[in-house]
Amino acid sequence: MLRTPVTWLAVAQAPLAFGLGIFWFVALSVGLLLSFALSALWVGLIMLVAMMAFWRAGAMFERRLLRVTFGLRIEDPYRPLPAGRNVFGKIKAMAADPATWKDLIYLGLLLPIALAEFVVWLCSWSLVGLLVLTPVLVATQGGGMQYVIGPVSLYVHDPLVGLWATLAGLVLAVPALYVTRAMAVAHSLWARVLLGASGSQEENAQLRERAEHLRASRARGVDAVEAERRRIERDLHDGAQQQLLSVAMDIGRARSKLDADPEGARVLIEQAHAGAKEAIVELRNLARGIYPAILTDRGLDAALSGLAGRASVPVEVSVDLPERPPAAVESIAYFVVAEALTNIAKYARATSASVQVTREAGWVVVEIADDGVGGASAEPGGGLAGLADRAATIDGILTVDSPPGGPTVIRADLPCDW
Repeated sequence: MLRTPVTWLAVAQAPLAFGLGIFWFVALSVGLLLSFALSALWVGLIMLVAMMAFWRAGAMFERRLLRVTFGLRIEDPYRPLPAGRNVFGKIKAMAADPATWKDLIYLGLLLPIALAEFVVWLCSWSLVGLLVLTPVLVATQGGGMQYVIGPVSLYVHDPLVGLWATLAGLVLAVPALYVTRAMAVAHSLWARVLLGASGSQEENAQLRERAEHLRASRARGVDAVEAERRRIERDLHDGAQQQLLSVAMDIGRARSKLDADPEGARVLIEQAHAGAKEAIVELRNLARGIYPAILTDRGLDAALSGLAGRASVPVEVSVDLPERPPAAVESIAYFVVAEALTNIAKYARATSASVQVTREAGWVVVEIADDGVGGASAEPGGGLAGLADRAATIDGILTVDSPPGGPTVIRADLPCDW
């Protein structure tokens, strides 16, 4: 606990909270009294709206302050304001939001609570400070220091003797820190109740965040599928289609020469045969890019071992899965490894690499590491960004850890329920 920065920041929080409590008590008392006193006039209503915005801003500041001093992360629980320029609609939404009035209660109660905390803080740390500074006080005052703690009376007349009081003060600083940390925990619980979201608000916020994530992942998945379709279309047009067209032309020319020039027809038929084999290879490579046959027949371990065997550097493969995952998960894992090994060959200048596939709870985790120069990133339009989009189609997560100088670790977390 003593090594935690939050503990030492909490020592400064009690007097700070007491000062803020005085400020908010005066500001809210004066502001609200004037607003209600002038409520018969339009000025009072404007002041009341301004006060409402003011204490909401103050509560936002308190949440940030609690994050710094206590390490307590409380998100703003406010309901979204209506879009557009309808000022009255925004004011009505603020007034109808329960979080607005919980903020007021928190700031209104801050002074008495902070005062109690400050009294405890003062009693604890004033004794510690007085004991620690005893040699300095004795030396500067030219006299002694008399301490009376219950039935014990102690008189210190010499700075060297006062070092024992300093030691006692340092020992007492430990329980003082524990008392301060206990007050911080209690204050955090109270702040979380009033400044945090209620149960329903928190659930709604989580649902909205989940819906946003799903919308984004689905959109990225659609883009990835569309890009894949265009790639297949382009590969077919530029590769196999051209090869088959050339084969058809050669066969047509051979047929026209079959009677008049049998030797020339034979040459054209051989040429068409070679072109047909090249087209078959082209189609096989294209099919492998869509879904490798070895992945269907023998599973992820054999498919990744095949990739490792064709890699430009030695690759150690470890697949530890209790059962075969669904085809979508296997396919994404395969292409993540394939793209990563391609990048290693092109850019990493690595001497070795490793591939590990494991199951963690309901996730298949794929990690590819190399000892190269690092500097890889999932830039938009790049291969790694495409893999992140592909993983997003099943709500997977792709992370790249590649500091300059290496090593590089690419990790894909793919949800999978067997």
